[in-house]
Amino acid sequence: MKLPVAKKIPHVHEKHGHQRIDHYNWMRERDAPEVLSYLEQENDYYDAMTAHTDDLKESLFQEIKGRLKEDDESVPYLFNGYWYYTKMEVGESYPYYYRRNDATQKEELLFNVNEMAQGHDFYKFTGMNISPDNKLAAFGIDTKGRREYTLMVKNLETGELLDVAVPLTTGGYTWAADNNTLFFTRKDPETLRANRIFKYKLTNPDNDGELVFEEEDEIYNCFVYKTLSQEFIMIKSSSTLSDEVRFIKSNQPDADFQLFQEREKELEYSVAHYKDHFFIMTNKDGATNFKIMQTPLHLTEKENWEDLIAHDNDVLLEDFNLFEKFLVVSDRFNGLNRIRIKAWDGTSDYFLPFDNETYTAYTGANLQFDTTKLRYVYNSLTTPASVIEFDMETREKKVLKTQPVEDADFDPSNYTSQRVWATAPDGTKVPISLVYKTSMKKETGNPLLLYGYGSYGATIDPYFSIARLSLLNRGFIYAIAHIRGGEYLGRTWYEDGKMFKKRNTFTDFIACSEHLIKEGYTSNEQLYASGGSAGGLLMGAVINMAPQLYNGILSAVPFVDVVSTMLDDTIPLTTGEYDEWGNPNHKDSYEYMLSYSPYDQIKEQDYPNILVTTGYHDSQVQYWEPAKWVARLRESKTNDKLLLFKTDMKSGHSGASGRYDALKEVALEYAFLLDLEGITD
Repeated sequence: MKLPVAKKIPHVHEKHGHQRIDHYNWMRERDAPEVLSYLEQENDYYDAMTAHTDDLKESLFQEIKGRLKEDDESVPYLFNGYWYYTKMEVGESYPYYYRRNDATQKEELLFNVNEMAQGHDFYKFTGMNISPDNKLAAFGIDTKGRREYTLMVKNLETGELLDVAVPLTTGGYTWAADNNTLFFTRKDPETLRANRIFKYKLTNPDNDGELVFEEEDEIYNCFVYKTLSQEFIMIKSSSTLSDEVRFIKSNQPDADFQLFQEREKELEYSVAHYKDHFFIMTNKDGATNFKIMQTPLHLTEKENWEDLIAHDNDVLLEDFNLFEKFLVVSDRFNGLNRIRIKAWDGTSDYFLPFDNETYTAYTGANLQFDTTKLRYVYNSLTTPASVIEFDMETREKKVLKTQPVEDADFDPSNYTSQRVWATAPDGTKVPISLVYKTSMKKETGNPLLLYGYGSYGATIDPYFSIARLSLLNRGFIYAIAHIRGGEYLGRTWYEDGKMFKKRNTFTDFIACSEHLIKEGYTSNEQLYASGGSAGGLLMGAVINMAPQLYNGILSAVPFVDVVSTMLDDTIPLTTGEYDEWGNPNHKDSYEYMLSYSPYDQIKEQDYPNILVTTGYHDSQVQYWEPAKWVARLRESKTNDKLLLFKTDMKSGHSGASGRYDALKEVALEYAFLLDLEGITD
């Protein structure tokens, strides 16, 4: 089929006396006929070039779907006298939300999302929040995929929807103690920055709420939440490097919010409540990896904060849970999750035992203060996720549920996971988590898919995937590169992979790729790489820098036109990202970002096989970034390897909304990889 060719209309970007010529800037015209025509041409080309894999896609979809327990049920959690849980039914894409009364055990169907989603190509139900009297449920609905949620309220006694439909919210809702007042965050209609907190009274339904707080600094977002104690409503403003919290008593919804601690540059903190103290996780006093402090309720300024869990240069604090008798701290040591249990009375202080070489463990839904039972989740690359209930007094544990794998041939012992270390150009050791089917691994030359992200301090932990078995069972090794820009090895691991150290993220990934080739796990001809969003930027950067290392690339919703996007403060999320990438309005940041921007650094060279996917309604990374990138790659690449671009015209940043459509997206990517390997079934 004829290659799609995008027309070229020169557009000059000029900044700091430097000019960039962008021939594809016209693609920013959303809904313009020529833009839609180009996207359709690319979709048609993808369909034609992959038609021979249609049977493989369907086979993979059915195979992955076959491993799912389609009539599944979540582990119930107890909140305010009711057990809440979801169910999935055979053949249906969306969950049913249920609860049952703890005393009577009577079951109630709260929401059938399948029924609600009828007539919509995309449907996202989120933010269900139950009023203190258990009679009302606030929730949000997005029917486009742009994460713009409409607030709605349902009467759970009558089953009727109230006359409430407040648009452009973030999907998070908080009830005051009066069962009448809802607090929520709205977005700027142009930039989609979460910048305003509203108070909505059900007894005054003829408006969209009263503004109670506006975040005017463009690098901050804000949100509202209730403490687990249910006693305080908190407003938090956050940027990458600074936080500020305000609060009121939840039984005084009309009170003025009180400042907890005013924002300071590079002072980060979060607040929880327990009895007569606030508890703060913060980087105060140079606590790079954070520490936990406490202060009396009436003394919230930082001068009054006292250390509870001290800072440790080798241990990253990530979260904590408060119980009547215990403090539970989630931290990370040498890249691995730990859960520490500390009795308030000092009688015990210990860590839960985990003995895998690479795994993921985190606390789950713990909404009760007066209990000795801790919920946590454990899984690894070889072990399906288990929800575990642990008695912190007796130290007995009970597995409440293990993720079912509907495959008689599946046995975790048939798979091997391990962690290896690559050496970056600056001598830094970079960890890689690996998994493979033991019987399929060859001594040299295995097809290997290497995943990476490496931004925002987001840590990609090793986790089990039912879908991934379809690759492992066909001889693939799957690997995660724990590169700088995440927090796998602590806060400095993040700091060393952002702003003027961002290139470390890319050279780390390349070093991991070279290590896996050198050690015989794979070869240049069988190495594949994958990343989405900021991980798509990673993909774009590494194929500009070292395209010879890879046979194929999967790049989903890629952030690739870094400089142009970060110069446009009308684009959603841009201004809040300055502390992550830099502000290109400053010359030094502009030049550094330009040095790695995937779109700007495309050159005439051989590129690997590439599959790019995006969503037309994406609010995080606009569709035109990957569209422009693909057009320019087509113009510059010097070989005949595949370059395919598929736009889902119905979805946004997170892809399809239904579970079956999401599985089809996975099957589409796997079919691309298997086809390159010559694996047809």
